This record gives sequence, structure tokens and C-alpha cells, in this order.
Amino acid sequence: MENHSKYKILIIDDEPQIRRLLKMTLELNNYKVFEAENGKDGLLSVAMNHPDIILLDIGLPVTDGLTILKQLREWSKIPVIMLTVQNSENTKIEALDSGADDYVTKPFNTGELLARIRVAIRHSLKLDEAPQFSFGQLFIDLNLRVVKIDGEDIKLTATEYSILSLLVRNAGKVLTHNYIIKEIWGTPYSDNSQILRVHIAQLRKKIEKNPAIPELLITEPAIGYRLKGNNGSETN
Repeated sequence: MENHSKYKILIIDDEPQIRRLLKMTLELNNYKVFEAENGKDGLLSVAMNHPDIILLDIGLPVTDGLTILKQLREWSKIPVIMLTVQNSENTKIEALDSGADDYVTKPFNTGELLARIRVAIRHSLKLDEAPQFSFGQLFIDLNLRVVKIDGEDIKLTATEYSILSLLVRNAGKVLTHNYIIKEIWGTPYSDNSQILRVHIAQLRKKIEKNPAIPELLITEPAIGYRLKGNNGSETN
């Protein structure tokens, strides 16, 4: 069992049984857990307890989770994983575009949830680290603008490199199509979606062992893309 005792997790969910299950699972994995049953108490707990990550239910009463997320993002960059019973692509896209780091659909697999928590925490810690990243056979140095596969230099176009570096800086996090397009081309909701797919396909040809079965640059159907965490072992 890994020692995560220095990390604090806040659960914001109105269902006592869900909070109980999450609390038990997280404490068994040595996380310190705080709870809130609504958004107002959740935001107060964020200010008082300074959690390292937040598990936020979308379907909160009175003030829904998406609204709470938007309020939180006005003053905090704490990683947030949304919990939802809604398997709607539009809901997931809205959550990610509003600043969520990830989402898990109820009923969730605890192993998957724990893995996504590790990725989110690791990503938040790496924001201040030297920009060198290793994902299996892929190595990237953002300072030197070097990309290597199995030690061999890989030549990327300027746009391919921009997309890859954006994914690297957000490793393990789902980035929506609109978010990537806005960051790379400056205009969201444009006709660049097909161009993005072409660049992703070209990137996969250069960094994947088998582009048809990608292991590093993963498609989240109808939502966007995710670059796997270190060594590609944490998320699907």
C-alpha cells in the first residue's frame, strides 16, 4: 500500500453512502479525508482545510457541481475530479471546459478512481518541476524542445510540437477538442476539429509503436484526448 498520508482529499457529495464508501477507500490508502454535503460547505472546507484534491459531485442540490467548480476556479487551481451519474458527453465536456481535471462516472471502479487521483496529484506537483517528461519509450524536454523515441530524435512540425507540449504539460488530464483548438489556433468552436484530428494522427505515427492501437495518446470518444501519465501506467 502506498503512503499518501501527506495528501488531503475533500469529498463534496450529498449522498451519505457515497461519502462513506469514498472515505473508507481513501483512508485505507492513507489519504486524509474531509467531507461536505453541499457546495457552500464544500467551498468553506476548501478555504479552511486546503485539500490537495477535490472529488466533486455534479448533481449537488441547490447549487450544482458545475456552478461550484466555476466559482472555485475563480480563486483556486486545486485539482478537481468530477463525480457524475450522467454519462452525457456534453456534461463531461462542460465540466472539463469549466476547469475540471478529470471525471469518473458512478458507479465507479475504486481502482480507476485511485489511479486518477494519483495522476491529478502528480500533475499538480509537476507544475513547478523541470519540464522533462518520460512516457514509456517517449522522452520530451520542453526547455530544449527535444522529442525522442527509444533515444532517437523525432522531428515534429511546429503545430505537432505545440499540440504535444500542451498534452505533456497536462499529462493524465483529459483535454477537450475545443480546449486544444483554442490553445493552438486561438479560436474555440471553429472548423479546426478536422485539422486537429489530422495532426493527432500524424503525431501518433511518430510517437506510437502502433498508431492504430495507441498506448500514449489516448482518445476520449467525442470529448478529446489524454496523454498518459508517467510511463503510461496510470490511466486508460
